[in-house]
Amino acid sequence: MKRSVKTPSKGVEQARQQLPAILDGAAAGRVTIITRRGEEVAAVVPIAAARLPRPMPLTGLAGTGCGLWGDYSAETIARLRDEWSR
Repeated sequence: MKRSVKTPSKGVEQARQQLPAILDGAAAGRVTIITRRGEEVAAVVPIAAARLPRPMPLTGLAGTGCGLWGDYSAETIARLRDEWSR
């Protein structure tokens, strides 16, 4: 997906020197990309864009996996770990 408006980017040193202006831009809804040696490494975004939705509580799932791991869950988990370590 292409962006219709180019997001401004700043090198690390330039961003450090212009941080108050970059923060004012974020407060106004603008995004600024921070680069290091020409590679994008971070973004200063409006706080609303950075806030993630609250995680869903897992209490509603209690008991739904009953029997999922077999009679000896520790052995099942150890076997799965062994599969991943190969």
